[in-house]
Amino acid sequence: MMEDATNSNPQSLGFTDKLKSWLSWSWTYICGVWFVMVLTMIYILRSPLKLQDTLTSASVFLNTLTPKFYVALTGTSSLISGLILIFEWWYFRKYGTSFIEQVSVSHLRPLLGGGESSSSTGLFSSVNGEPEPRPSVSECKVWRNPLNLFRGSEYSRYTWVTGKEPLTYYDMNLSAQDHQTFFTGDTQQLKPEDTVMQKGWRERSPQARIRAAYQAIELNHECAAAYVLLAEEEAATITEAERLFKQALRSAGKDINLLVYIKRRLAMCARKLGRIKEAVKMMRDLMKEFPLLGMLNIHENLLEALLELQAYADVQAVLAKYDDISLPKSATICYTSALLKARAVSDKFSPEAASRRGLSTAEMNAVEAIHRAVEFNPHVPKYLLEMKSLILPPEHILKRGDSEAVAYAFFHLQHWKRAEGALNLLHCTWEGTFRIIPYPLEKGHLFYPYPGCTESADRELLPSFHEVSVYPKKELPFFILFTAGLCSFTAMLAMLTHQFPELMGVFAKAFFSTLFAPLGFFADKMESFMPSGFWHQLTLV
Repeated sequence: MMEDATNSNPQSLGFTDKLKSWLSWSWTYICGVWFVMVLTMIYILRSPLKLQDTLTSASVFLNTLTPKFYVALTGTSSLISGLILIFEWWYFRKYGTSFIEQVSVSHLRPLLGGGESSSSTGLFSSVNGEPEPRPSVSECKVWRNPLNLFRGSEYSRYTWVTGKEPLTYYDMNLSAQDHQTFFTGDTQQLKPEDTVMQKGWRERSPQARIRAAYQAIELNHECAAAYVLLAEEEAATITEAERLFKQALRSAGKDINLLVYIKRRLAMCARKLGRIKEAVKMMRDLMKEFPLLGMLNIHENLLEALLELQAYADVQAVLAKYDDISLPKSATICYTSALLKARAVSDKFSPEAASRRGLSTAEMNAVEAIHRAVEFNPHVPKYLLEMKSLILPPEHILKRGDSEAVAYAFFHLQHWKRAEGALNLLHCTWEGTFRIIPYPLEKGHLFYPYPGCTESADRELLPSFHEVSVYPKKELPFFILFTAGLCSFTAMLAMLTHQFPELMGVFAKAFFSTLFAPLGFFADKMESFMPSGFWHQLTLV
């Protein structure tokens, strides 16, 4: 019985879909027939309804109106359309869509029988012809930034100087969840200090989090998680943060999560304090000691430190291990690979010479590497070329998004500047990527199609004072262009009517007489076609 039900269900669904599609298809024609019928009934009942007298009275009334009325009418129309334009523009800048269009699609389209466009699934087809679903918002996974800064000694200093908050609440809430999960461990066997820290990580105020850390230390002087919080939040300098992390390391015991986190942050402290070789050694030891924790992307910290040492052979060795087709990519992997290949040819690269003789093999490899990197994350070049201003990177990033581009450029811009001619080569070639992938949301070249959910996620991760980079660049919605045209047109009419009232009056009469001439012609033809007295007899019925 269950099999019969499941077999019959697709047939019933198919009939329902066909019925809906037929109704949607016929809706336009039904509306057209209804409109013609209404016009016909109005024409038939023009005598009982005294439409001729009404039109005559209306024309007399309109002729008595002064030009000031038309100036006020067009001026008010221009003002209202201007206010709508301002609101639409603000809404588009904030949410990336038109308010009128959004309301129309969500409320009017279901009433008109419209559903999801079937063409949207057709754009994503697999090799065997079956439709492949578009990337969903859930596929836009947010990752912990491997090189995130220290709140107390770096983010807070920015707030003190500028008065702006560099981190969003959404970003900090994700960090709180990470810390709570990473450091608490088994919630069934929580110690009193762990319970305090579990609540402390979720406190919204920095002062409340710091008080919770001190409270946990009072309960247990060996509470490593509390020292971690103090190193992240209270330490005003990197040196002070390093001292607290060393204290946390002594208290960590055999907790693997704490050990990995603390050692990584100690390596980052050494990197920031200029002890780069020591930092490289600590990162290599950490990767050897915990080889299964590749998801933490410690190799990205190692790549940045090796680039600072200009140990390009070691950088290439790391890339050979992690720039693999089976491993997830990142902007650091793709753009570092492009930097190494660009560095080999950029010091002698000349666009004029390349256009005359063509690209050499090494130059072609460098250009292809740049195109590959730009396809993965198209937001990075504008930051590297300083076409957009940088901000402090967030604590979490979205791969292929603007947040990842900010985080990469913040730490790696100096390495591109150090390679002579690398930025010039990037400047000359990066836009060529978009000729290879003209439809990034529908198909990719070397990677999967660019996800369409990055903009909304990046707006949650990046502060409001930062202008989020959007790819592909969205065109202005129709309603913004329409309201802009309407506002300009009505404002021009108001000005002309005010300056030349008599001339505009003659123009308005000529315009409306021309506009209604086809209706008069149609009415005369109907009168001559029908028998005399037919309409009168029909009205009596």
